[in-house]
Formats: sequence, C-alpha cells, structure tokens
Amino acid sequence: MAAIGLGRIVVKTKGREAGKKAVVVELIDNNFVEITGPIDVSGVKRRRVNIRHIEPTEHVISIEKGANDIKVKETLEAAGLLEFMQTPVL
Repeated sequence: MAAIGLGRIVVKTKGREAGKKAVVVELIDNNFVEITGPIDVSGVKRRRVNIRHIEPTEHVISIEKGANDIKVKETLEAAGLLEFMQTPVL
C-alpha cells in the first residue's frame, strides 16, 4: 500500500469515528497502521486500525515514526491543516 504511508492524512470509514480524519504515525504490518487525530484536533484517539477501515487523502505531513500527539499537532499547525482536520467527511 504505497498510498498509505507515514504522515498520510486518512479518513476513517468504519466504526464510531467514521468520517473523521487522522494521521498515520506508524506502519505496523501489511494490514494494520497506528493512527492519531490527535483527539483534541479531530476527535480520533491513538489506535491501531485495519487499512481496510481508512481511506487516504491527498495530504501528507512530515513526521517521525511513532511521533507523539503534541508533535503531530504542531506539524499540522505549521502545515496549515488544522481546520482541514477538524471538518468531518459526511
């Protein structure tokens, strides 16, 4: 899955957080990734998800593998993507 990589902004398509955006912070294996909103930005808490339950967007930010929520939020703010992250996909 070249489309889903570190720093890719994705939209959750399944579960209670469906329609909310998150950032991929770690690639676990071929089927799972770790994502975070962060929760105070988009309402998605850090969790492991199946790649079938997310959909990539065209936005990518530059973060380190396993970056904490504070670093992700700072990077989103620097890229001007905070408002984009806060608006859910309907």
